[in-house]
Amino acid sequence: MAFDFKKEYKEFYMPPKTPTVVTLPAVNYIAVRGKGDPNAEGGEYKQSIELLYGIAYTIKMSKKGSRAIEGYFDYVVPPLEGFWWQEGVSGIDYSRKADFNWISVIRLPDFVTRADFDWAVSEAARKKGGDFSKAEFMTYDEGLCVQCMHIGSYDDEPATVELMHRFAESQGYALDITDKRLHHEIYLSDARKVEPAKLKTVIRHPIAPAKPGSPL
Repeated sequence: MAFDFKKEYKEFYMPPKTPTVVTLPAVNYIAVRGKGDPNAEGGEYKQSIELLYGIAYTIKMSKKGSRAIEGYFDYVVPPLEGFWWQEGVSGIDYSRKADFNWISVIRLPDFVTRADFDWAVSEAARKKGGDFSKAEFMTYDEGLCVQCMHIGSYDDEPATVELMHRFAESQGYALDITDKRLHHEIYLSDARKVEPAKLKTVIRHPIAPAKPGSPL
């Protein structure tokens, strides 16, 4: 049976609908950076997803090709994820989607080296005839975070985020979003096939122990 990250690491991919605190290990990703409204038809964000999946499936199907990746095991391609921020905004302003900066990512299995990644980028470009040069091998050490399963529209996320922040504060933590530690989302539903009210999204925010007298 293929290894499924969502099932093997339920604490990271299937959190409850109430906030929890979790410590994440460093993870390697396929990553594509960009800016702008993710809903724009034919926009940069949707193009980034095509690049991510092109490389992800090239690696997954390498077992049937010419490259034998050391340590390879069969696995389910992990879900799409994203890191989001806006310049000059504390947190996320969902009414200003055109101002989004984002890093779209898909997790890489630990057996994938940078050399394997570089091969996959070249192989995907060769087979699909596109430009995959925007994709990068990214290691992200997320560390201590508060997270929650959000059920519903992406535009309704602020209510869930508020619950997360209040919970973190009650546990003695302060929000720690910086240019290195970002708002993180994991998309467990296909928005093309699932109605907005039923979308499942993991929301994760970095935190740190609160200093005495400091606000969240």
